[in-house]
Amino acid sequence: MVSTVDSPEEGPSFLGARHNLASSARPLELSCQAPERDTEDLTDLSLAVVHTITEARSPSTLRLYGLKWRLFMDWCSSHEEDLQRCPVSLVLTFLQEKLLYNQPSLLNGRADVVYVTPWLAPIVWEGTFDPTVIDSIYKQKNITIATTVFALGKYIRFLKDFLESAEQHYFVGFRVHYYLFTDQPEAIPDVKLGEERQLKVRTVPKMDRWQDITMGRMGMIAKLTEGELANEADYIFCLDVDTKFYARWSVEALGSLVGLIHPWLYDFRRDQFTYERRPESQAFIPVEEGDFYYAGGTFGGSVQEVHKLTKTCSEQQNIDAANSIEAIWHDESHLNKYFLYNKPTKALSPEYLWRDINAPSDTIKTIRFCSVAKDVAEVRQNL
Repeated sequence: MVSTVDSPEEGPSFLGARHNLASSARPLELSCQAPERDTEDLTDLSLAVVHTITEARSPSTLRLYGLKWRLFMDWCSSHEEDLQRCPVSLVLTFLQEKLLYNQPSLLNGRADVVYVTPWLAPIVWEGTFDPTVIDSIYKQKNITIATTVFALGKYIRFLKDFLESAEQHYFVGFRVHYYLFTDQPEAIPDVKLGEERQLKVRTVPKMDRWQDITMGRMGMIAKLTEGELANEADYIFCLDVDTKFYARWSVEALGSLVGLIHPWLYDFRRDQFTYERRPESQAFIPVEEGDFYYAGGTFGGSVQEVHKLTKTCSEQQNIDAANSIEAIWHDESHLNKYFLYNKPTKALSPEYLWRDINAPSDTIKTIRFCSVAKDVAEVRQNL
């Protein structure tokens, strides 16, 4: 098994500038040692026994005990079990599910896909990470994931399925703040959110052209990440609303700068990519250049990196607009230009935004997130 928890440039600790193990770990809810033993006489014990006792009281060991206890608390809560009356059989089930995992292997793994880019960024596929291991790493960090979604015009109809399916599969067990941009706040469906999960509404003016909606969101996200999100969230993902979650979509996707390889073009040659090919556009990419074609419907990373991305793309769009140019695929074209010269530190496979739930593929072992079937001409208001 190959771990794809993050790229080399971010280091193995996964600790952001505002979070480290010592500062973010919460104090233990239960004592892990008897106070009266602190002063006991250890002179008659062997050096090995003294070492074991001393290590059991070290800060690093206590933090590990605290992490396991919090995992157990979360597990009991998710299974609606009484923490104080949990039977032994369920404790054993927890240990099997959450604390035991397969030994990583350098020799065995998926042979049908590539799971690292030429610049050594992980590409996340089913079978390239262990959920138990990576969840335990990020549970220590007390992180907040912001998520933007735009539901304007007729696209408001997709919001209920998006939110309900997200609550079942999207960063389950972690703090999530959804930021909804809509021109119809009165039409927001009533969806029950889990603990530490919030929906924050931003009302925006009605737009007649769907192109204006998709082009305008880069600027809105840039302002959001420069303002309140700068100190309120650790990571942010920007997702399309006409989608639905079907399986786990969680911390294995986190990284400084994250792009998603487009589900329609992941097996195409670069000269077949639908990049912007007009040199007069700021989104221009020559035929002989390009790594992957990234989808505009899913991108993310740290708040700081996503701010740089969206600010740059918005500025490039404005330059094009001043010259009466509209890139072929709008914000997606500018996103691909940005990723060409600012390589993602992690790439998500098409599992993380598949094209059709009814379109199987031998390569796609798990469909985690998928576009929903719709009459495009009907929902896009200017068609």
